[in-house]
Amino acid sequence: MPLEALTREAKALGAGALPLSESESEVSRVLQICNACRYCEGFCAVFPAMTRRLEFGKADVNYLANLCHNCGACLYSCQYATPHEFAVDVPRAMAKVRVGTYADYAWPPAFGALYARNGLTLALATAAGLALFLELAVAMKGSLLLPPLAGNFYAVFPHNLLVAMFAPIFLFAVLALTLGVRRFWRDVAPGKPSGAAIAEATHNALRLKYLDGGHGQGCNESDDAFTLWRRRFHHFTFYGFMLCFAATCVATLYHYLFQWDAPYALTSLPVVLGTAGGIGLLIGPAGLLWLNLRRDPERGDIAQNPMDRGFIALLLSTSLSGIALLVWRDTSAMALLLALHLGVVMALFLTLPYGKFAHGVFRGAALLKWSIEKRQPGTLQLSDE
Repeated sequence: MPLEALTREAKALGAGALPLSESESEVSRVLQICNACRYCEGFCAVFPAMTRRLEFGKADVNYLANLCHNCGACLYSCQYATPHEFAVDVPRAMAKVRVGTYADYAWPPAFGALYARNGLTLALATAAGLALFLELAVAMKGSLLLPPLAGNFYAVFPHNLLVAMFAPIFLFAVLALTLGVRRFWRDVAPGKPSGAAIAEATHNALRLKYLDGGHGQGCNESDDAFTLWRRRFHHFTFYGFMLCFAATCVATLYHYLFQWDAPYALTSLPVVLGTAGGIGLLIGPAGLLWLNLRRDPERGDIAQNPMDRGFIALLLSTSLSGIALLVWRDTSAMALLLALHLGVVMALFLTLPYGKFAHGVFRGAALLKWSIEKRQPGTLQLSDE
């Protein structure tokens, strides 16, 4: 066996030999039952990935938990779910492990404890505190309601000051998420990715393929009925976020490359992209909050509701304050709205590595792991006896 393959196998065995937590042990127990039944094998990537294993160590459990999209199809189809004595509940068991994964792989490691405290109250308090700080900075100019400035944000906060405040926070968030998922990636020992595997994983992630329930009809939210709305609201949220990010990138190019200073016209590319993204970030998070409030409690870990709703609240606050700033940017309320919007955005960036946002990064890594793994020969040595 090549040295590289031996090294990967040793790492996988090492991670798999670590003691399991209570929630990881429950996933291992449930998957042993599912592996014997296999009724749900066609529902999503979790079950075919499961069948490539006979035992489930720590690395396997963490990988499969992040591969799970919590669509609920397996729970509503399971003959061993409560009130059966086996009490199989894959979505709930996987949800408890996922949040543990984020904490275990957080960087710096000491910050992993923030996941337990990243609730609605903390998120809103952080946003309010930062907004108040910025509003006080505006008040230092003499009033929160300055004379109309024709939408010139930099007359309130200079461009270089904003870059100095936000760039370090954004870069830290990217660094923390990258180093965290890198540690996860090493433990699950995926093997070398091919171009085909990367393309497939990217395609599945951007389409949110596994939010279709495995049959194209969608998730089970509050009852046995299927719905595609969770998938659609996720699309509004993700692509709304990406459009807002694109608007920031284009505005940066305008400023540094072309020396075009803000404010930009309503028909300019940064404003059009930002407006479309803001609308997406209104529709998507509002819909996800609505689904979260009516979701079957058997479908997940209710202890994580504060973290989920805190992140949704920050996204909604970001989009609402941004759209309000655009609408009233030529009025005397512009400085106040700008301070509020910047405070909320800063709170969002500060909590990105230690909140619900992490699930997209870890799930993307798990999807790539599955695309690599399915192209590899099976490792199970089963006799005919």
